[in-house]
Formats: sequence, C-alpha cells, structure tokens
Amino acid sequence: MGKYNFSEIEKKWQENWEKLKAFKVDESFEKDKYYCLEMFPYPSGKLHMGHVRNYSIGDVIARFKTMNGYNVLHPIGWDAFGLPAENAAIKHNIHPDKWTKENISEMIRQLKELGISYDWDREVTTCLPDYYKWTQWIFLQFYNNGLAYRKKSPVNWCTSCETVLANEQVVNHKCERCDTIVIKKNLEQWYFKITDYAEKLLADLAKLDGWPEKVKTMQENWIGKSYGAEMKFNIEGSDKSLEVFTTRPDTIFGVTFMVLAPEHPLVKELVQGTEYEGEVSKFVGRLSSMSDIERTASNVEKEGIFTGKYAINPLNDKKIPIYIANYVLMDYGTGAIMAVPGHDERDFEFAKKYDIEIIPVIGPEDLDDIGNLDLPYTESGIMINSDRFNNLKSSDASEKIGEFIEENNLGKRTINFRLRDWLISRQRYWGTPIPVVYCDKCGVVPVPEEDLPVLLPTDVVFSGKGESPLTTSETFKNVQCPKCGERAKRETDTMDTFVDSSWYFLRYTDPKNGNRIFDKEKSGYWMDVDQYIGGVEHAILHLLYARFFTKFLYDIGISPVDEPFKNLLTQGMLLKDGAKMSKSKGNIVSPAEIISKYGADTARLFILFAAPPERDLEWSDTAVEGCYRFLNRVWRLVYELKEYKSVEGLSIKIDNKEDKALNYAVNNTIKRVTEDIKERFNFNTAISAVMELVNETYKYKEIDKDKINTPLLTKSLETILVLLSPFAPHMTEELWSLLGNSTSIHVQNWPKYDDKALVKEEVQIVIQVNGKVRDKIEVSKDISKDEVESIALNNDRIKSFIDGKSIVKFIYVPGKLVNVVVK
Repeated sequence: MGKYNFSEIEKKWQENWEKLKAFKVDESFEKDKYYCLEMFPYPSGKLHMGHVRNYSIGDVIARFKTMNGYNVLHPIGWDAFGLPAENAAIKHNIHPDKWTKENISEMIRQLKELGISYDWDREVTTCLPDYYKWTQWIFLQFYNNGLAYRKKSPVNWCTSCETVLANEQVVNHKCERCDTIVIKKNLEQWYFKITDYAEKLLADLAKLDGWPEKVKTMQENWIGKSYGAEMKFNIEGSDKSLEVFTTRPDTIFGVTFMVLAPEHPLVKELVQGTEYEGEVSKFVGRLSSMSDIERTASNVEKEGIFTGKYAINPLNDKKIPIYIANYVLMDYGTGAIMAVPGHDERDFEFAKKYDIEIIPVIGPEDLDDIGNLDLPYTESGIMINSDRFNNLKSSDASEKIGEFIEENNLGKRTINFRLRDWLISRQRYWGTPIPVVYCDKCGVVPVPEEDLPVLLPTDVVFSGKGESPLTTSETFKNVQCPKCGERAKRETDTMDTFVDSSWYFLRYTDPKNGNRIFDKEKSGYWMDVDQYIGGVEHAILHLLYARFFTKFLYDIGISPVDEPFKNLLTQGMLLKDGAKMSKSKGNIVSPAEIISKYGADTARLFILFAAPPERDLEWSDTAVEGCYRFLNRVWRLVYELKEYKSVEGLSIKIDNKEDKALNYAVNNTIKRVTEDIKERFNFNTAISAVMELVNETYKYKEIDKDKINTPLLTKSLETILVLLSPFAPHMTEELWSLLGNSTSIHVQNWPKYDDKALVKEEVQIVIQVNGKVRDKIEVSKDISKDEVESIALNNDRIKSFIDGKSIVKFIYVPGKLVNVVVK
C-alpha cells in the first residue's frame, strides 16, 4: 500500500497549482461574487501559528464558496511600512526596503507551503510606489475637502538620542535604546479630521448585523457620544475663563474645585511670576514623561498641585480653587474639568487627599441631607444644596439646569464625542511620504496629483539620532514650490501605517491600475467585503479607520459602498500551557516544525478542529498527532479502495440495511458539514462529522464483498474527499486524482444531500432497567408500544436484569427509549 508521504504530495500540488494559476480570479462579472479577506500581515519574516489559524479559516471559507458556485476574490498583500524595518536598518545596517522585501519573499514561501488559495497576481505591498502613490492621492482628497490639517501636539522625545520615539519605544518612562528619561515635546503635525464622521461612524454600527456585538460595543465606547452642557468658569482677577463640558449639569452646584490637564495652554500663564511657578513646572515636567494610559489607569494614585488661582462657579458665584492633576487629559474634552467630589469617584479620591470641600447635591429620595460622605453618591436621586433646583429629581434637574444655563447665556447644551482627530504624522523614514511642501511665499502647498508619487529617497542616514532620516536627504527635502517655482522644503514626516491599511481592501479589486485608484465597475462588483477575518485587537483603530476612509471615499464618489466589511469574524488567541503564545513566555510553536513533522494539511486540520474560530485555542501536541493519524486513516481507506473509480452520473440503488446505513451517513454528513461551514463557521464539528463518515465507510467495506454496493461506496469516498478538501487541500487533491479524476477537486460542485435519505425507516431504541441503559435495539419507526414491549421483555440481555422481579411499570418514549421499572 502506498504510504501517505505528505512532503512529496504537498510539494507536488503546490507546484501544480502555481503552474496552472489555479486560484486566479475570474474577471467576468456574471456570477454572484464572494469577497473573502483576512487582515493582511506585517512582513516580519516568519509566520506564527496565529497567522496559520487566520489564513486557514479564510481559506476554508474561500474554497467552500468557490465550490458553491461563487466567483471568489481571496487576495493577500503586505502591510509593509513600519518601525521594525527602520530599527533593523539602524541595528544591522540594512536598508528597510531590502529587509522588508526579503521578509516578504520568505513569508510568500511559507504561505504557499500552507496551500492557501490566494490569487498572487493581486498581491499588494504598501511600501511600493504603485500603492503609496494612491495613499498620497487619498491624503490630497482629505486636504482638498478640509479634513487634513496641521496643529502642534506633544510627542515622546529622547533628549539623548535627540529623536521622536513611538509609544512602544518608551519603557518605564525611558528610551528603550539609551535609558534616558523621555519628555514630551510639541511639534507641528498632521491630523485627519475623523471627528467630522463621529456621528456617521456611530449611527452606522446599526447596519453591521454581521459583526460581533463586542466589537460594535468597543467602537461605540471609543467614539463615546455623550449629551451634556458646555459652560465657562471665569478665572478670578483675569479676563480668561475655563471652558468645560459636563454630562452632569445636575451636579454643578457641587463643584468645589477645577482641574486642568498639565498640557492645558493656560497652565503656564496662571502661575507665571507667582510663588507657585517652580513647583508647578516641576510637576508638569514629571508628568510629561508618562503616557496617557499610565496617567489615567484606575490603580494609579490621583495626584495634583494647586495653581494659586481660583475660578468662579457661574451658577452660585462661589470661588473654587484651580488644580493641575494627572488624571485629566488634554485630548479629551477641553482639557479642563469641573470637579464634583460628592458624586465622582476620581474627584472624591482627589478631594480627600488634598482636603478639599465635598458638597453633596444629590441624595437618596428618603433623605433631605446625606451629610458627610465616606464614598461618593453616584446614583440618581433628589436634588439638595442646589438653590432653586432643590427637591427635583436629578434626571429632571439636568434638563432644567441646562435650560437655565442657555437662558442666562452661561453656556449651552451640546453633544460631545470621546473620539479625537487622528494624528497621522510620524517622524520616520519607512512610511508613506506626506505629499506637501512648505514655501515661504505660498505657505503650505499640496503636491499636484500629476507629480505623485512622492518617492522615498535612498540617500538617507539611519543614525537613530536627530529628526526623521528624511531630513538627512538634501535631494528629498529641497524642492521647488509647485505654485511659484521658488525654493521650498518638502514635508519630512511620513504617515501613520494605519493609513496604508485603511483602504487596501479597495485596491484588491483592481490592484494593477496605474491610472486610477481603482476601476469603479470592478470595485462596484466586488465591494463590500463579504467576510473579513482578523484579531479582536484590531477592533478599534484599524476597523474604525477603515470605516472612516470608506465613508469619506464614498462621499466623494470614489467608493461604491459606505461600509467596507459586511461580516466580521474575530478569531480567538492561541494558548499554550494556559498562556498566550509569545516569545517572552517561551511557549511559541513554530509552524515550520509542525509542517516538517506532520505536513501542512495536519497543521491546518488541527488549527481548525481544536476550537471554534472565535474561541481561544489551547495547543495540544497530542491533538496534532490525532489529526495526523486521522489523515493517514483517510489515506489508507481511499488507497485500499482506489479501484472504486469515480464515474460521472452513476445511479445508486439502495439494496439492503447496510446500504441504507451508509447512504444515511453520507447524506447526513453532507448536511451537517454544509450547515456548519455555511451558517456557523463551526469547522470543528464539520471535521468531526467527516470523521464519523470515515468510520461508517470503514465499517461498510468490511461486509461481504458480494453485498458491497460499488456506486454507493464510491460516492462515500468522493464525499469524504470533497467535504475534507477545504481543510486538507493537498491530500484530498492527490486522492481525488487517485480515484481517476482529471479535474481538480477544488473546482467540483459542493455535494447536495438527499432529504429522502435522511428519513430513517428504522430507529434505535435505548432499553433501560430502573433508569440504567442495558441494551439498544433497532426497530421500525412505526412500531407500536405493545410490539416494543414484547421485543424488550424477550431480549436475552434484558431478561438477565428482570428475571425473578416484579415489573412495576413499562415506560415507552416513542422512537427513543424504553424504561422497565422493576422491584
């Protein structure tokens, strides 16, 4: 018998598929389309098992849809810009372009080794000019529509390296390269005005029926729509005021202090020339090295400092101290808050620490005054200590106080969003150049579309010091102004890599178009993405930015849809020994090792069989070996019965009980696998169903040779292979060929089940004695209770449990069980 030589078989079919361009997309638009897409990877150089899971899930769906008659678009590409390539350039003296392309070549080899059905002619790579030309073009559309602008904002700055650091390069407030304390430095940077789309992004979550609720909730919270009031607190002895937004107008009478973010533009002015200036400057300097996450974490102690200044509460003219604190951020709201310690946990903690007055203004309905508080009162209730609004319900008071504020020109009721504009500037080389020049005469001048792409220069120095490496290229930064022809400077920042990944799914619809971003007819046919697959860690930024880009491009008549992804699947994490796989934990499993030892089909089968795709998956060497044994079992079965060749249109006649059992198993398996893949993506139970059919087929082949129904056995073998083909494409292709088929298994029609074959004439009845199962019998599905009783009581095995005992009761549940109660 031929051995299952997976390495030979997989290599053979991978070469065959590549030679024949087996997965090339049909450009005719007559068939129904299906666009299946996994999030494209960063080319780190090596696939990990998370990649294997992600791409195997997508491949099963793509192959299944192809066999069901859809015209399937299943592309791949590379999110190829990013910091690791630049770090490699500094560390190993290798150009990012060379490092990236070498990694891409290696990862292409690994993906082909897995047998993923990609159309490689549609590959896109974000670091190539033919792609980033159009990223720059989109930037110009944002700019021309008033959605790209510059403003000063803080960056992480290492004073020793004299360079900007990404957040991930700051470890414990220090530069990861030289261990110097990192400070904040204000730089002029580019933003996309995503806040203009906040309402649309929030409202249209309701359209996304095919998205997990948890992802939609995460986006909803990130956008953070809130209703409230905006008002000004005048600063005593100054013509300046503090503007605040509050969602709780009902608590304004309980304001006992104001808090500013350390970065608030008024901080310096408030303390300048006062006795507080030195201490406040030190405090602000210390906080400047902390990230926003560190400052606002729930377990971080609230700390602040008094500015020596007071604000006036506009509703009761009360003088309240102004503090600076770590827990208020400039990026949210106005960078100033009114603090109500009686009804807010953070404010309460701060007030207790700094001995600030606490005034409760809402209390339980059965109390007039709640006196001294041990904890803030955060429930709704009745208004107290609130002047004319006393005794109102707090929910009613919010509305009444909002009206009062507007009527007396003290502020206005408004809507606020937590979402901030998107900072896209990066002081990096390896990214898409921002297509803008600066002219002393003309100011900010966008590069004309006909001059795109603005190419990354090669004459740069990667020192790890100073500003962006682009500033070291004289040929890049010194240009003529496109407007007046005078000397000008090119923008030396590049774009955030999230910009590149915010539209790549649209480019796949027409990836080789040099004249337009994509053809409208092609994008109109393929979009939206029917199934998008990736990690839940991208739930907010990538998915939100992709939605924002799509909506903008739709509004300017470029995108055919206003939502990019119809259905979203977020696969679970891979665990080993109960912990997430990671290099730091030393619990990584290399795909290369598994493929070398067991083959790609085993790797795919295990990763799809071990857990439903949305669940976390615990690695098991034993389960991998089990999947390998199963594939060997299928191989031996088909190889042994290879004389049962496929014959098209062969009719099947069911002759006996064994035929009926196998025919039922074949049709039931088709039904189960089809529903598990199509409706639920329950690949684990689909594979389990195929395993059961393999068992039934092994059983059937052992009956008397003269009883074997050749067409039925052939159909069972074919069904096993076709149903298994999306999961184990190489082995099934080989065995399909072995059965005499000249066309690929992957272009066969997905089998349909026969409803009539699923109607059982006989059913299995469980026989219990005093509730314990003692035997099982096969009987006619129409059998009467008297007949069942006679068969059960005369069953030799049952007799041994009831002889010499009295039958108290005989219970029969039709088609399911008998229970004989004796004593």
